[in-house]
Amino acid sequence: MSERPSPLIIQGGMGAGVSGWRLARAVARTGQLGVVSGVALDALLARGLQAGDEGGHLRRALASFPLPDVTERILRRYYVPGGIEPGQRFRPVPKLGLNPNRIRDELTVAGNFAEVWLAKQGHDGPIGVNYLEKIQLATPAAAYGAMLAGVDYVLMGAGIPSEIPALLDALAAGSPGHLTISVAGADDGRTLTFDPGSLAGPARARPRLLAIVSSSVLAMYLHRTPATRPDGFVLETAIAGGHSAPPRGRMRLDDDGEPIYGRRDRIDLEKVGALGLPFWVAGGYARPGTLAEARSAGAAGIQAGSIFALSRDSGLDPALRRRLVQEALNGTLRIRNDPYASPTGFPFKVATLPGTLTDDDVYEKRPRLCDLSYLRTPYLKQNGAVGYRCPAEPVDTHVRKGGTLEDTVGRRCLCNALVADVGLAQHRPDGYVEPPLLTLGQDLGFLPGLVHKVGADYAAADAVDYLLSS
Repeated sequence: MSERPSPLIIQGGMGAGVSGWRLARAVARTGQLGVVSGVALDALLARGLQAGDEGGHLRRALASFPLPDVTERILRRYYVPGGIEPGQRFRPVPKLGLNPNRIRDELTVAGNFAEVWLAKQGHDGPIGVNYLEKIQLATPAAAYGAMLAGVDYVLMGAGIPSEIPALLDALAAGSPGHLTISVAGADDGRTLTFDPGSLAGPARARPRLLAIVSSSVLAMYLHRTPATRPDGFVLETAIAGGHSAPPRGRMRLDDDGEPIYGRRDRIDLEKVGALGLPFWVAGGYARPGTLAEARSAGAAGIQAGSIFALSRDSGLDPALRRRLVQEALNGTLRIRNDPYASPTGFPFKVATLPGTLTDDDVYEKRPRLCDLSYLRTPYLKQNGAVGYRCPAEPVDTHVRKGGTLEDTVGRRCLCNALVADVGLAQHRPDGYVEPPLLTLGQDLGFLPGLVHKVGADYAAADAVDYLLSS
């Protein structure tokens, strides 16, 4: 990868599809790091094609995919000219799992390739892709697809990405990549192997890896050996959008039911800086002047998410985005750090918007099911085989699989809800439509000044200019 200056601003990865290729491309055109979310890109590709692929962008990307036979199979299976009928159910995609599945791998590789390829068109700015350690089963094939498209950075959060440096090295060399998959109830994990030689061979140049962490302790842990060492860090505070690390020590909740963070949860920038790797700070930095403050503290720059999620270039459904902006400006929008909403067990920021899955009535009416299944986790069955469970699946099913009743309380189906956020909600045979669930950071103080300056329907480039201003 050719050397280029480190970006001052990283546009945060927001899934599923909120930080899509249009947003990442718009940010990269300004010279900053545009990041696509790598979550559920197989489903977004399949549903986008079934929705008719307006503008032909997905088909244009697939035409450049280096596996024409795979492209033909995907189009034959999923593309619907003009789109499926309103209310019709989207055809499903294969679920993640440990057992080999060529159709699943091909769709994952192609989905990640298409998203990154589209983001990189028409400029020479940097493009990254964001993955979650909690979705381990998708990572090798997904990263390979992004690398085939020439992705510049991989950002990894929601866990400890200690095996990702070696995985990226292997994929770039065309060698099989290995990842240890955690299996609940087992003494050790299972090895997931992905062989790029079974598809298109070596990927393009190895991207830089930025580990998203919430403590200097974790940064030092990853830095300790070349095998686990990333190329830099994003240091994320607890008020950033999406998932956040739980407080260190025993979980305590305040009067509003949100986790209490204390002194042990503060990130020691000095200790991270002493490691000698570049780092960016995230969570509450989307204001004029905070970039200069961060750099004076030794950071290479800042990462910001919500300011871009609310821009017109984001993948959010436009009506939902306008509601969020208006309620935030009115002072009526509350962002909760919900300790129970996510099946991962990590606290998750939820925007309490009526009609979404944060609404208790909407939540109670939703039939519990797990069909997209990105957040389900492997567990060891009594017979020694590996099964899969999710705390958001039907309660009796989860308990029958060895999960606890307590783990199911309050859990939301993030997989279906986040896909609904970008206008690709699943329609069930009985007419039920999956509701959205929206996430933002807890500091929206940037919005009034930005809207006053450029209007409520602002572009990603306006957000970059605002962040660069003093």
